Amino acid sequence: MSQKYLGMPNAVVLCVDGFENEVSGRLYHLYQREPVIIRDQTDLLESMDALFDRLRFPFPANNERHFVKTEENYEREQIEKVMKDEELLEQHGDLGTFIIRVQHRQNSSWQGRITWVEEDKTLSFRSVWEMMKLIDEAMELASPQPEDTTPSWNE
Repeated sequence: MSQKYLGMPNAVVLCVDGFENEVSGRLYHLYQREPVIIRDQTDLLESMDALFDRLRFPFPANNERHFVKTEENYEREQIEKVMKDEELLEQHGDLGTFIIRVQHRQNSSWQGRITWVEEDKTLSFRSVWEMMKLIDEAMELASPQPEDTTPSWNE
C-alpha cells in the first residue's frame, strides 16, 4: 500500500533540493500556491510552526501566556485551501521528498509521521529532533558518498 497521501489538513511536502549538513529546498502546503523557500532547518521548523499556529492545528499543549487581554489574543484567522491534495503530491525535490504529518505539539516538541516519498517508507517520530534526524539520514543514504582516501585504522 502506498504511503503517498496527505491525510491531514496541516500536512506539508518538503522538497529537498540541497543537502550540505542541513537541508534546503521548498516547503508546500494546501493554503498557498507558492513554495516557502527553505534555506536551513531553522527556516523549515519556523515555517511549519507558523502554519500550525495559523491553522490552530495541532493545537500546542504549551500556550503563550498573555497578561493583557487584547482582540489579537483571541482572533482566529480563517485560511482556505488553494491547492488540491493531488497538486501538492506532484511536488518533488531534486534530492528527496518528504510528506510530514504533525499530529501533536506536546512537551514543547512535535509528534507525527514522516513519509520518504522516493522509498515509499513511513516512520513515526516523537520529537522535532527525531524528525530532522530521519530527514538527514535519508539524505545521507540517497547521496552518493565520495570515496574516502584518507588513511584508516580499519584498512
